[in-house]
Amino acid sequence: MQHMPGDRPSWAPESIDLDRPNAARVYDYLLGGAANFETDRVFAEKLLEMMPGARNAARMNRAFLRRAVRFCVSAGIDQFLDIGSGVPTAGNVHEIAPDARVQYVDNEPVAVTHSELLLRDNPNASCMLGDLTAPGPILTESTLDFSRPVALLMVAVLHFIPDHAGPYEAVARYRSMLAPGSYLVLSHGVERTTLKTPTEVDRLYETSANPGVRRTSDEILTFFDGMELVEPGLVWTPEWHPDSPDEVIDDPASALVMAAVARKP
Repeated sequence: MQHMPGDRPSWAPESIDLDRPNAARVYDYLLGGAANFETDRVFAEKLLEMMPGARNAARMNRAFLRRAVRFCVSAGIDQFLDIGSGVPTAGNVHEIAPDARVQYVDNEPVAVTHSELLLRDNPNASCMLGDLTAPGPILTESTLDFSRPVALLMVAVLHFIPDHAGPYEAVARYRSMLAPGSYLVLSHGVERTTLKTPTEVDRLYETSANPGVRRTSDEILTFFDGMELVEPGLVWTPEWHPDSPDEVIDDPASALVMAAVARKP
């Protein structure tokens, strides 16, 4: 059920700002979910006017997540730490890897509340409120065993964290805590000079709770320092291990997001 302005659902924590669009809820709307509010839908429709491919980009990013999780499972990973997990729409990690232990983390109360409701009968998966840029509480309170390999997922989240908030330092801290044989799965919006209205999109995001930041491919690769990139390296989301050649679209850059997976030696 989608929620109208001024109508705070009984499950919604008082801390939720219903007046400002939020990245997790906008993404949920783009993926066809229902855990969003009128302000998120209005924002998403404005975004689609400026970037008609935004919905397809969200779906391609979600498809990358599915393929990357399957890859990690095939490599023997049975623990997943998904930071910036968002609202639990179809195709979440615990559905792709049902036998694995999954710890979801998000700083959006709606995402956490929905996840808790969804996972209340699942002994292998849980969700906690946390911020990517504060690794300490996440690493100490997580249900995962960091003495064994873990797949760390940061899918479409780092482009909402500006440099002054310390994303590189935070990711380095997570990398240092991972056991050898662990994986980092990451996707990130990329600076694209051919985008017709980048300034309009930037201004739109400045009205939200999560102003975005685009980075170059070299800047994105820095998040993987000290790790071994899995082939084919950093590519547009539909180009990373497509299930069939038919899935690679004519203009992969229309995905707007680049992705890579790397292993800690």
